[in-house]
Amino acid sequence: MWCNAADVIELLAIANNLEIPRLTEPALSIPESPPARDAVDLAARYGRTPAAARRTRWVVGASALAFIVVFVAWLVWGGLLQAPAQLEASDIGHRILSDRAVSVTWQVTVEPHTETRCAVQALNSSFGIVGWVVVDVPASETRTRQFTETVRTAEPAVTGLIYRCWLA
Repeated sequence: MWCNAADVIELLAIANNLEIPRLTEPALSIPESPPARDAVDLAARYGRTPAAARRTRWVVGASALAFIVVFVAWLVWGGLLQAPAQLEASDIGHRILSDRAVSVTWQVTVEPHTETRCAVQALNSSFGIVGWVVVDVPASETRTRQFTETVRTAEPAVTGLIYRCWLA
């Protein structure tokens, strides 16, 4: 609450039981509130005008819409338009034959009449590769086939598995 100098003097006089002469016009006055023009200038200076607020809302909305469009396009492209995997290999099991050999069994799923190659590996207890062989898988009428390959090792192995397969 703003008050002018005359109000302050009157309050002090009432508090001290003094009588003071009344002035018709205050000698000093303090504005009650800052002029509206200053507030408008301040808002414009720092970019808080109604036009800036509309522009900000438009930019945020357009950015959100663009993100949604790109995300949906990526989902459609990545999930619906891509062909299913043409080649898939999975481990079935392994058997340690000796300190120098491991038997690895795996299956390959590929389009019929397609030749492939697969890399089979044997690993030691430190997960180091101690044996490796590339197997040619001939074309066939069957889509999914099972194979077993013996991998010779340089030191005792603890596991054998299919590394990966590719189209020949």
